[in-house]
Amino acid sequence: MIDPMTDGPSGVLQPIAPRNPLIILCAPAHADVLEPQFARYALDYDVRTTHSCAETLALLRSLAHDDQVALVVAETEVPDAHVLMAFHRWRSLVPRARRIIAAHSDHFRERAEELRPGLATGKYDAYLLMPRGVRDEEFHTTVTELLSDWGSTAPVVASMQIVSPRLDALTSALRDFAFQMGMPAEVVTPDSEIGREIIARHGDGTRFPIVSALNNLTAQPSSVRDLAVTIYGSSEGLRTVVLESDAVGGQAGTSSMIRNYLGFPRGISGMRLSQRARNQAIRFGTRFYTGWPVEHVVLGEPGEPHRVLTGGGEVHTRAVVIATGVAYRRLGIDRVEELVGLGVHYGAAVSAAPEMEDRDVFVVGGGNSAGQAALHLAKYARSVTILIRRPEIAQTMSDYLIREMQYVPSISIRPCSQVVDGGGEGRLEWIDIRDLNTEEVTRAQAGGLFLLLGAEPKCDWVPSGICPHDNGFVLTGRDVPKEFWHEGLPPANLATSVPGLFAAGDIRAGSMKRVAAASGEGASVVPLVHAHLAASPGPAN
Repeated sequence: MIDPMTDGPSGVLQPIAPRNPLIILCAPAHADVLEPQFARYALDYDVRTTHSCAETLALLRSLAHDDQVALVVAETEVPDAHVLMAFHRWRSLVPRARRIIAAHSDHFRERAEELRPGLATGKYDAYLLMPRGVRDEEFHTTVTELLSDWGSTAPVVASMQIVSPRLDALTSALRDFAFQMGMPAEVVTPDSEIGREIIARHGDGTRFPIVSALNNLTAQPSSVRDLAVTIYGSSEGLRTVVLESDAVGGQAGTSSMIRNYLGFPRGISGMRLSQRARNQAIRFGTRFYTGWPVEHVVLGEPGEPHRVLTGGGEVHTRAVVIATGVAYRRLGIDRVEELVGLGVHYGAAVSAAPEMEDRDVFVVGGGNSAGQAALHLAKYARSVTILIRRPEIAQTMSDYLIREMQYVPSISIRPCSQVVDGGGEGRLEWIDIRDLNTEEVTRAQAGGLFLLLGAEPKCDWVPSGICPHDNGFVLTGRDVPKEFWHEGLPPANLATSVPGLFAAGDIRAGSMKRVAAASGEGASVVPLVHAHLAASPGPAN
């Protein structure tokens, strides 16, 4: 057992500041099994063993900061508390730490039925059988995945630095973009040691922000698109191109956690899923152009390629798949819109969550994305209030998320509520909320406002030959009006009314609006593209 506190000069117990993040093993009976297994992590983590709930609490309370704990592992049998109650107490002190129950083979089956339901309510992250020999890589795969998840919310090494005297809207947008692209960014001031070095290397310290990334490349972007174009150069002779106006992943890429995607039993953040998909596509030869919004598509004559026009050039192609997804609906209140990036965020804005430390935060929206955002923000904020227009959140949010939020005391739900105003000096400080039953408007102090207001399409750039639905989504297959059918036959299921143009995912009228459904449509559209290309041979540019 390691003493959780040390004596200071006057004999007063002093807070611990461990050199590395902690992995805590609450192992009252089987420390001899767990300690050797976690020895492999000792280079990067301080591994400490406790023997009870109270001893673990004492260790956690002794820490100088609650972000010093990466992982807590507990046996099923804790002598002074039920293991789920123990995790509940520990979580209140270290809300961002990942949590594992490691069951000895003597208890694994008999305790599984009782304890596994706790996974669905987020009381802990994994229920594992203790290794019974060396090199149990299935066990350690789960451990390293959870450590990786923790590290993505508390990155130790930033791959990008943004020099700025203040966290203004542009600096915040650049940091969010970098996070979504899997490049953790830190904001440093011009008078800091790193800031002075970057300014000297860049040669101009009169305008900010200045960005340093990728082997000391520096730039002074005036927009997210400028940064994206700086990082991702152009190329010729491409066969498969992805044009992305923002970070890869779109709306789904901003999600703090996606729980219902096949193959990820512990869930995965939208950023991580998007980056894995991007890396997989790159292995097949796909080239990505981030920060190149499509401005228009000029339809080619029969046998000629279409021309996709972007702010960075044009692409000639015989097949176009429109998979632009959807964007969050705007609130439309001028004073609130002026503070976007300054306490106001559309989507989960995962990289902004640490700024919410000890603040009162509001999430607007009743869908699963809003629930996941609230759970993530609760790891930092003093309080999180979900504002919904409906009387009941169960009408729009999955039950497992509602049950998980019930175990987080800092999260509350305020039904029949609508944000009608907001403001502050330089950043968000307050919002006005209308009670839709009484029409009474009250003012609340707000350190953050996260808006997840539902989806609207962004495809005003599509050519007029494509039939849009009245609500702006793209029509495909049998939904295309009959006057656009060819010889009495409708287009293929994911094909539009224009040969060679297809639509998949959330942008398509009638789609499921789920990540898994969009992935399935993306796979389904591939053979349709091949069939179109086979029927209309020509140069592939």
